[in-house]
Amino acid sequence: MQNLEEKIGYHFQDKTLLLTALTHSSYANERMEEGSACYERLEFLGDSILGYVTADFLYHHEPRLPEGQMTRLRAELVCEGSLHQIALRLDLGSYMRLGKGEEHSGGRTRPSILADMVESIIAALYLDSGLPEARRFIHEQLLDRVSITADHRSADYKTQLQELVQRKPNQVIAYEMTGDSGPDHNKTFYFRVTVNGLPVGEGSGRTKKEAEQMAARQALEKLST
Repeated sequence: MQNLEEKIGYHFQDKTLLLTALTHSSYANERMEEGSACYERLEFLGDSILGYVTADFLYHHEPRLPEGQMTRLRAELVCEGSLHQIALRLDLGSYMRLGKGEEHSGGRTRPSILADMVESIIAALYLDSGLPEARRFIHEQLLDRVSITADHRSADYKTQLQELVQRKPNQVIAYEMTGDSGPDHNKTFYFRVTVNGLPVGEGSGRTKKEAEQMAARQALEKLST
C-alpha cells in the first residue's frame, strides 16, 4: 500500500480505509472474514463528495457559466471515462483485491470497477483526514487538468465524430450495444461504433448515452492519428 500512497500523495492514518477502498465485493464475499468489507459504501460517499467538489469548482472558477452548462460540465467531468483515466494513471488495477471469478472475467481492467475505486479512495481520504485532503486529490487528479472558460462547450464526441467522418461522402456511422454488466441499480453499458460496418471505437458508461460518447471518443482518437 505504501507505493500507492506515494502516488496518491497521502499516507493514511487508518490503513484499513485504503484497503477497503480497494476491495471488490467478490473478494469480500469469498472470504467473509473480519476486515474484508468491500468498497461499495465508500464509493457511495465518494460519488457525493466528487460531485460537490466539482460543482463548487465550476461555481467559483467561472462566474459567468449558466446553471445548465455547469450541470453538463459536471456530468462530463465526473463520468466513468474520466474516472477510468485517473485509475489508469494510478495503476489501481494492480492494487485492487478481487475474488477468483471476477479476476478470471477481467475485473481488474473493467472501467466501471476502476472508476468506482477512484470514488472509494476519495471517500477514504475524506474519512481519514477530512474534506481538504479529498479536495486536494480531486483537484490534482481531475480539476486542475481541465481548462474551462465562459464559452466552453461540453464535449460532444458523437457530434465531433459525425463531423469528422462526413468530410467524405457516403459514410455511415452506427452505434450498437455489445453488452451490459452489474445490478440494475448500478449497471455498466458497453457500446461499439462502426463506420461503414467497420468497428472504430468501443466504450462503456453508466448510461447508454455515456457509453456511446466514450465509444465516439475512442474512435476520434484512432481516426485523428
